[in-house]
Amino acid sequence: MNGSFLLDTNIVISLLEGEENVVSRVAETESVFVPAIVLGGLYFGARKTFRVQENLERVEQFAAGTSILDCDKRTAHEYGRIKNLLRQRGRPLPDNDIWIAAMAFRFGLIVAARDAHFQQIDELETIGW
Repeated sequence: MNGSFLLDTNIVISLLEGEENVVSRVAETESVFVPAIVLGGLYFGARKTFRVQENLERVEQFAAGTSILDCDKRTAHEYGRIKNLLRQRGRPLPDNDIWIAAMAFRFGLIVAARDAHFQQIDELETIGW
């Protein structure tokens, strides 16, 4: 599978859990990126478990071998555009997902996710893994 993908939180969690389908798809891709927003969600998730230190270490190991994308001014511009369009339609989405979509537009990436609500964003390329 060629292409460059931006991974949503649910895909990263499946990858960390060793889900065969996701592991093989990531291995077949040209480029895989993770938004800093997703990394923040992973750190939050690790801290609300019974094995905090072990899970924080898993996140650290994952982050060390992954291309993490940060937000910039152009990403913020896309975020505002997307959020306003969704507001006008009366179709709000979680802010973190809007940031992920904004990063996908900013960097020309396909969002790999299992959340159908990403399809509410016009012209956003998505793939369900």
